Amino acid sequence: MQTTGFLSPKSENEVDQLSDVLGPTAQVLVKEVAKAMEFDAAEYDERVTTDVVQTARDALFASLLKVHVGSRAEFDEWAESFDGEVVETGSDNVDNVAWHAAEFADMAVAATFQNEEQAAVATLRRQAFGRIYAEWL
Repeated sequence: MQTTGFLSPKSENEVDQLSDVLGPTAQVLVKEVAKAMEFDAAEYDERVTTDVVQTARDALFASLLKVHVGSRAEFDEWAESFDGEVVETGSDNVDNVAWHAAEFADMAVAATFQNEEQAAVATLRRQAFGRIYAEWL
């Protein structure tokens, strides 16, 4: 089993704090991307809305979530000991699983995959964000 990412909030309050920390980072990211796209001031003001910056913040948050990747057996062993709901997507007939747990919410999400680990992890992070964290950000 391996782990990627490092964000694993322990409470709703920690999710709020992380959102506050990532907000300015998202603003800088969007500004630099707009600069690279050669937006002038008028185009920047017109196109870079609060929603754009919030989307960047949400994507940053999701991309940093701690995800475990392992075999089906490793996941099943972990899931047996998890005291909460586990939402699994994908096929039961593949060898690997990626998962993220939010213990404070008594919820975990998992995505199965055969070969495309990076795609599974990216999908899982979007699912974790939408199912667990979106309501607090």
